[in-house]
Amino acid sequence: MCGRYAIYESMDDYLKQLALDLVVIDGYDHLRINRYNVAPSSRVEVIRAVPGGLSVDRVKWGWSPPWAQGKRPDPINARGETLATGKFFKALWPGGRALAPANGWFEWLPDPADAKRKQPYYIQAANGAPLFFAALAQVHRSIGPDPRDGFVIVTAAADQGLVDIHERKPLVLSPALAREWIDPATPDERAAALLQTGCAPARCFKWYPVGKAVGNVRNDGPELIEALQLPLLD
Repeated sequence: MCGRYAIYESMDDYLKQLALDLVVIDGYDHLRINRYNVAPSSRVEVIRAVPGGLSVDRVKWGWSPPWAQGKRPDPINARGETLATGKFFKALWPGGRALAPANGWFEWLPDPADAKRKQPYYIQAANGAPLFFAALAQVHRSIGPDPRDGFVIVTAAADQGLVDIHERKPLVLSPALAREWIDPATPDERAAALLQTGCAPARCFKWYPVGKAVGNVRNDGPELIEALQLPLLD
């Protein structure tokens, strides 16, 4: 998965899609988010279960354990195949399970004749519905952003069709599985199973080429997800 995605509806739309019978105790309003080019290290909304209900927090995309900070850029993704057994994300697994709501994400497809030339594609649900990326988050309740906080998106191997765009994809959960993922009552074994089998298959998505303006983090508008007529590679 490449490091850009879009989340532009109001949080109310994502929460309604989840159909959770829980109180949202923090971070919730009815305004459209209007983010079409979420980039690593920027702060963006994630949904977490907390005592008494749910919390919506704006958290930095990227996280490292204390012993790894400063050695390289904070990872933005975690491979679902090794997440539960590796040591890097041990502090987040399984108690840090969260959701990163989205409307779609971007991938760059290399030109077969010249790998330096790449065409961005936008990938979204085939029916246009909101997406829920499985995530792991660390959030400390404080007045301002805490430098220890961050989140990563869990990724899965791309399957038929999507592998043409990229070998990895976000672990996209259906609303029902997303509810399981963030439910503190979900056993660790079940959460680990969702890492392996919970991702929506390629047939649930559609993708199309978009303009190269998405490559610049300063650009952030709805024109970034408008389809091009041809996959131009100039």
